[in-house]
Amino acid sequence: MWTAHIASPVRGALSHVRVLDLSRVLAGPWATQTLADFGADVIKVERPQQGDDTRGWAESWGVSGPHKQDKEGNNTKQSAYFLSANRGKRAITCDITRPEGQELIRQLAAKCDVVVENFKAGGLAKYGLDYASLKQTGPRKDQAGYDFLLQGMSGLMSITGDPQGHPMKVGVAIVDIMTGLYATSSILAALLERDAQSEGKREGQHIDLSLFDVSVAFLANQASNYLVSGKAPQRMGNYHPNIAPYQSFEASDGYFILAVGNDSQFAKFCATAGKPELAADPRFITNAKRVENRKALESEITELTKRRTQQDWIGALKEVGVPCGQVNDIAQAFSDPQLHHRNMFLHLDHPASGADAPVPLMNSPIHMSRTPPECRLPPPALGEHTDEVLRELLSMRDAQIQALRDRSVL
Repeated sequence: MWTAHIASPVRGALSHVRVLDLSRVLAGPWATQTLADFGADVIKVERPQQGDDTRGWAESWGVSGPHKQDKEGNNTKQSAYFLSANRGKRAITCDITRPEGQELIRQLAAKCDVVVENFKAGGLAKYGLDYASLKQTGPRKDQAGYDFLLQGMSGLMSITGDPQGHPMKVGVAIVDIMTGLYATSSILAALLERDAQSEGKREGQHIDLSLFDVSVAFLANQASNYLVSGKAPQRMGNYHPNIAPYQSFEASDGYFILAVGNDSQFAKFCATAGKPELAADPRFITNAKRVENRKALESEITELTKRRTQQDWIGALKEVGVPCGQVNDIAQAFSDPQLHHRNMFLHLDHPASGADAPVPLMNSPIHMSRTPPECRLPPPALGEHTDEVLRELLSMRDAQIQALRDRSVL
């Protein structure tokens, strides 16, 4: 079993909540990982021998060097993708296609506050495991959801990338992640509503989230721009559709971001750049004028920014309160002392390597004063907690568990 380097005695905000996680890949696991960070007991259910699809996805950790196998000869390979979405959970294996497996899931669900799944509509009905009132709707309800497809269908790719280039997807599976976050907030709302009901009359509710719904919901101001104008927004590269200058600019040694949000900041930028008269130019005197004359403005500013280095600009502009920043790669971002000060990185010991080769993970970005999120368990091995969970929640004896395992139910 893996252990975190630092364990806190503080109970999490959701330490009274138990979650049965039937989801896989990213959207569902992202939601349940967040609940686990808050202290919920999350029990991840996976297929025997196979597990979550992402267990086999590259990039991986633990496949080379002296820690390739554990003491029993098992491969210690861990998918980076799986590690990113499954910290803090316990894991069991159960074949839900078998009647015995279905009965186990029903019994476990009865011991849980929340059940999370991301099967296609009706996917669990054939196993008798669907929510009694489940009724997903719409002409696309039978289609499987994949992040990349939804980025395209939602219009997100049409507004991402260079105006002269191809439509581009976001660099991470943003639709899955946002759906996971919406799921987390709706689960918390449902738990609060349940607990506010009269004692003895408490009833849960079904939460139905669609990747497509979420992917258009978080278009935010771009969705509003279309709704009020009837014109579909187009790709603008690093431009902002409603603000200027709000983009990346070329310095003498690379690029930096200039994010001017109002006329006062623009005047400060112009003064710092040594051309205060630019702020009084009729073409640029208001934000609306700057947006209207964006190309001319970009040309004027680029002529100035190329004369100094990134750090020169960032240092000078920060002094006068103009928002700006450098364009990092991930390695540069991860080296920023701010992230280390905020404890954004987590290292967990592995049984085959101990403290010599801990697995690196991201930590939760949420900070709470009394019940801070904490990774109490590392991403689990396949079926690592099967026996423990069945004994603890269903009072099953070792012989019963072994009998199920002999029949390949576990």
